[in-house]
Amino acid sequence: MTTAPPAQPQPERPALLSPPPTRLPAPEAAPAPAVRRLPLAVSAALGLVLTGYVWAVHGAKPGILLLLGIGLGIALFHSRFGFTSAWRQLIAVGNGTGLRAHALLLGTTAVLFALVIGTGTGLFGSTPAPSGGPLGVGLLLGAFLFAVGMQLGGACASGTLFAVGSGQSTIVLTLGGFIAGSTLAAWQFELWRDLPSLDPVLFSDHVGWAGSAAVTLVLLALVVLVSRLVQARRNPPPVGAPPSARGAARALRGSWPLAAGALVLAVLGAAVLLVSGGAWGVTSAFALWGAKIAGALGASPETWAYWQDPHSAQQLAGPVLADKTSLTDLGIMIGAAVAAAAGGVWTLHRGVAWRTAVAAVLGGVLMGVGARLAGGCNIGAYLAGIASGSLHGWVWGGVALLGTWAGLRLRPLFGLGNPKPGDGVC
Repeated sequence: MTTAPPAQPQPERPALLSPPPTRLPAPEAAPAPAVRRLPLAVSAALGLVLTGYVWAVHGAKPGILLLLGIGLGIALFHSRFGFTSAWRQLIAVGNGTGLRAHALLLGTTAVLFALVIGTGTGLFGSTPAPSGGPLGVGLLLGAFLFAVGMQLGGACASGTLFAVGSGQSTIVLTLGGFIAGSTLAAWQFELWRDLPSLDPVLFSDHVGWAGSAAVTLVLLALVVLVSRLVQARRNPPPVGAPPSARGAARALRGSWPLAAGALVLAVLGAAVLLVSGGAWGVTSAFALWGAKIAGALGASPETWAYWQDPHSAQQLAGPVLADKTSLTDLGIMIGAAVAAAAGGVWTLHRGVAWRTAVAAVLGGVLMGVGARLAGGCNIGAYLAGIASGSLHGWVWGGVALLGTWAGLRLRPLFGLGNPKPGDGVC
């Protein structure tokens, strides 16, 4: 008599709401170092003085936008909310933790945008408007270049700002390249402004604002599901844990969960829309800063075609501290400095390797050019676009994944590493 061989145990499939498997358990966060008192005092004083000046000279609306930027910087740093690292981890080893945090940020923001724009609610006389962008060659080329650039430069648009605020010297080079690339694209606007494109597509034009939010949430749920399936199949290393205080002190001196960062960023981003009438953006300020620098050096940016539109001309003629995007950008750097100093991790990194420096500048230039071609970055096109129910935001995100794949293959040329399946963390 023969007996059948024992059945091989089948691996358990993760429940939908359980954490997808990783190769190793997630590491515990190291204790937060002591507060960096001098950087904290300097950054906090700078925030108070600048806010007081802007409020007194330019009014309450710009002052509030600066404060919202400071809040964004604090949330970005404490949660280490990254776009560059999230896409790198997904493409390199299949860890979709960061992408699922994106989905939470995008979905929450989409609901808040639908409430604000759908009801026409605005402060200071503003009328909230969605961020819709054309679908064309500029979007495809710009998103691809931007994604390659952020993998070489080490940060995205928002990541560049909060990394600079926390004292990362390499990313200062990325910011310099970002401003240079944005200025170059604005100077040569006539070369790319007439690239073939289709009109923007907004879900709200077809199904209303409630329907737009619903469609966006369904699509984001599919993204979450696919990311979980990919992660379950590839079983990647977990994401590393930054140093953090314990208990209640974690709110001020620790690393926040990505979900907490996503929710806080969504609320603050919706507040920017409520106050200014437009979605949170980053990179248009870099073109403005570059034009101001070029003008100070003797150029005539007011004659460039990029600045001939009445709104753009008014932006160029006005003070930087009255510009909405400049205010939130400056606020992010200040807020990140406050958060990093409070967490004890603010530091100036010295001795940047030359290949890393070249990659940082090159990556910044590519992001600057790409953001102008695509009409936005990971914030102005991806986040604001998807949250506004605009098809161009989804296209930007899809092309950015392809650009990330290409960027990962270029990183070793500059001595930059990529996550590997056998790593302890990614």
